[in-house]
Amino acid sequence: MQKVTGIGGIFFRSSDPEGLAAWYEAHLGVKRVPSSYDDPCWQQRGGSTVFAPFKRDTGYFGRREQMWMINFRVDDLDAMVEQLRNAGIEVTLNPEAYPNGRFARLHDPEGNPIELWQPNPGE
Repeated sequence: MQKVTGIGGIFFRSSDPEGLAAWYEAHLGVKRVPSSYDDPCWQQRGGSTVFAPFKRDTGYFGRREQMWMINFRVDDLDAMVEQLRNAGIEVTLNPEAYPNGRFARLHDPEGNPIELWQPNPGE
């Protein structure tokens, strides 16, 4: 059986695609889609990826109409949280350390939830 090898893109609607892409690039380092096929896309490092559909009535994403949330792996959660807060972005650091790592939550300028995850070594 053939299987997919990873996520090739994340596509979603935005009221300001250019502005939102610039925000992700400036604050999280996610490069914008290149304007040419000769330019490289944002490259992620290999690591654990969770693919988890949730029940439609979950409160985990925040707003009831919110249909998705993205989770980014980070090397140093404390440093990333400090960097974002210094840029005036509200971030909630989960004080609990879980068996798979630590987490923080923020929202992009359009209110989309973002979870940051610092995996435990070996994850």
